[in-house]
Amino acid sequence: MAQASHVREEKLKALPEEPGVYLFRDARGRILYIGKAKSLRDRVRGHFHADPSVSKPPELYEQIADVETIVTASEAEALLLESNLIKEYDPRFNVRLRDDKAYPYVKVTVNEPFPRVLVTRRVQKDGARYFGPYADVGAMRRALRAIKKLYTIRSCHYDLPQEVPDRPCLDYHIGRCKAPCVGWQTEADYRAMIGEVLMILEGRTQALARQAAERMQDAAAALQFERAAELRDVLRGLEALAREQVALDPRGGDLDAVAIAKDGDDACGVILKIREGRLLGREAHLLGNVRRASDGEILSAFVARHYVRQLDLPARVLFPFDFEDRRAVEEALAQKTGRRVRVLVPIRGRRRAIVERAIQNAQHVLEERVLAARAAAERAPSALHELRENLALDAVPRAILCFDVSTTQGADTVGAAVWFENGEPLKDEYRRFNVQHVAGQPDDFAAMEEVVERYFTRRAAENRRLPDLVVIDGGKGQLSAAAVAMGRAGVIDLPTIALAKREELIYLPDAPDPLRLPHRSGALRLLQRIRDEAHRFVLTHHRARRTRGTLVSELGRIPGIGPARQQALLRHFGSVRALQAATEEEIARVPGFGAHLAAIVARQLQGNGGEL
Repeated sequence: MAQASHVREEKLKALPEEPGVYLFRDARGRILYIGKAKSLRDRVRGHFHADPSVSKPPELYEQIADVETIVTASEAEALLLESNLIKEYDPRFNVRLRDDKAYPYVKVTVNEPFPRVLVTRRVQKDGARYFGPYADVGAMRRALRAIKKLYTIRSCHYDLPQEVPDRPCLDYHIGRCKAPCVGWQTEADYRAMIGEVLMILEGRTQALARQAAERMQDAAAALQFERAAELRDVLRGLEALAREQVALDPRGGDLDAVAIAKDGDDACGVILKIREGRLLGREAHLLGNVRRASDGEILSAFVARHYVRQLDLPARVLFPFDFEDRRAVEEALAQKTGRRVRVLVPIRGRRRAIVERAIQNAQHVLEERVLAARAAAERAPSALHELRENLALDAVPRAILCFDVSTTQGADTVGAAVWFENGEPLKDEYRRFNVQHVAGQPDDFAAMEEVVERYFTRRAAENRRLPDLVVIDGGKGQLSAAAVAMGRAGVIDLPTIALAKREELIYLPDAPDPLRLPHRSGALRLLQRIRDEAHRFVLTHHRARRTRGTLVSELGRIPGIGPARQQALLRHFGSVRALQAATEEEIARVPGFGAHLAAIVARQLQGNGGEL
């Protein structure tokens, strides 16, 4: 039985009975686990007054020092809040959505008189229509290519009809646009076309094909042969799209089928999107840290972390089995869509067959990806084996971490760490640092010491795996500074070397003389590649800081441009480069800026030649 040795019983008794979210923290205040509950008192007390060893690891309860609760208005609100908090804090003991990254969306700017069709990774409340997210980026781009072949959607960035060019661009002359920019296509005709594009993105190709066939016949009867030919080409394209989609439900209808598969500490969640009875696409996402989680917990985590965030939701969603949060999910989907979304668990019939298909897909994707990951882990480039021999390491250094620092006259000192796995960059593990305690004269040794200590202190605190080899960009001095930092961070016996740029000498901690590898050595070329990547990464960060700092300094010289307006400019344009390229009119659209102030800002930027 788990004991609440670090949490007072009085506090457990005083917990609210309302629904909400609870956070378990350790003695240092770090979040260990985030959960949701219909009744916070019952759920949290249940963690300590029952045997939780089946679903939660004992070390979780050994580390809990405090419980924090957030009361919500409903279970659905608790479900969404839990998802947001897990995404923000990534607690160690929660189920993890491993590929939880920014998948692309298709954005149709229906808030504009002449809408455009774009790809974006950021959803905004700007009145546009968003479709996605698309885990299968290839399928998304194939659909967009088909749409562009069928319809003459403008690709320009003019703010029509306010901004009007003198003449149409090349797209008009090659038949890719009908030049609405110069009034050669009416807004009504253009928006009718966009309406058809929306139907394709919604998966309603069959209904659209029927409409196109009827309009083609009407155009032919009216002797509008050119229009009839255009509609004929559209109809053929829609029929080609329909042929690519697999028929799953002969009765038609729109629905999603959600399923999971589990293998040890890995799981896969799959969504089959069915529109008008045809399989429009499949999304698959990997989850980790699930060994002690039940199937219901895994399904709930997948739905809350990914599915509830979908933008294109049908009226019915099929699940393979009932789970505790089913009603909360149904309520959350209804709140999101503004209509009822039925969450169903079919037992037999055609809908159960669709669910079984989703389960098979989840099992297949999980087996495929787990086997691929294992195979990749077992294979190592020959250069890594050569490196192990040259450095006399106990094991092949599959995971290599490299540090570099960059400074300009002792100011704006920054550091970076890059991670290579089996000889290839693993960019999710890249880290940047703004050196905080080194000022005045340049001191690369002190900067390296700070960066290395901060990296490994946090790594140890988060209980994350360590690399097999650490590479320091520099010589004996940088290597010694890194060794001191690693010792303070409690990281010992971790193979560490330094690679000096000038003669490509390798320094080892206990060797009196550096090691020189042959220039054609695969091991040396790999080390150079990793070192050069670290150098590129830290310089990119350094340039961005210098550019931003110079820009803020230049803006600060303008009367009336204080910190708030500086931040407003950077938030509006999103990057320094975009602000530098902005016109007076674009700057004037930023809240708090009028035409007069915008003109002053633009002149200040231009006075620096566009380079700050």
